[in-house]
Amino acid sequence: MAKLKTVGSTERHNYSDAEWNARVELAACYHVFEMFGWVELIYNHITVKVPGTDDEFLINPFGLTYDEVTPDNLIRINLAGEKLEDSPYPINPAGFVIHSAIHAARKDAKCVTHTHTTAGLAIASTVGGLEMSNFYSAQLYGEVAYHDFEGISDDLGECERLVQALGDRPTMIMRNHGLLSCGETVAEAFYSLWRLERACQIQMATAAIGNPLMIPDAICEKSTAQIKRFDPEGQGAQRIFDGMRRRAARQRPDLDWLAA
Repeated sequence: MAKLKTVGSTERHNYSDAEWNARVELAACYHVFEMFGWVELIYNHITVKVPGTDDEFLINPFGLTYDEVTPDNLIRINLAGEKLEDSPYPINPAGFVIHSAIHAARKDAKCVTHTHTTAGLAIASTVGGLEMSNFYSAQLYGEVAYHDFEGISDDLGECERLVQALGDRPTMIMRNHGLLSCGETVAEAFYSLWRLERACQIQMATAAIGNPLMIPDAICEKSTAQIKRFDPEGQGAQRIFDGMRRRAARQRPDLDWLAA
């Protein structure tokens, strides 16, 4: 078994400033997901393209839990799933297939997230999928793609179908499987996933009560347009993510790199 390095000890190595900053933000995102409980044992992934490249990205070591991820134990791999630096940990094939497909096809998808949360999987396992029945789902009108379940995603043949289903949307419900988001930044991908997750949580709670009140398409379209122009400076998602980093950092004072 690979020896786990102490998560509080982080080494800069010879990474460029751009790559190191990307590593810090991605590692922080894993800890934010841990804080929210968006974890599934050692599974699922958040990935980020290595700055200045089109065919390399950073992924978590397969075998570590999210709260064990640090900037320097993230693994740099290429689109073929080959490790480009030494690591005692392997790469999860399922994570590679999903994330490499989207990174390769979408130049704007610099960060890709994927979760198996209870609420996300529950809504992904319903025939109707996400309903336009609450405040958060109304902000995702026309923004959610769907991809049919094909089993554990370790088949390279699924890549083309996955990318085709996603199109240019920022979020996806993988039927019977979970949720996915992508964005130009870690913050954008996080905030898109957060809104989709909240929409699923509320829909699941509403289903227990019954008689959901559907929102008219025109109001959903208006809500989605409103959220896109909500922050005129374009820093809303980053402010939110930085705030969540600070929350996570207060819970882990041993990680000096975690604070935004």
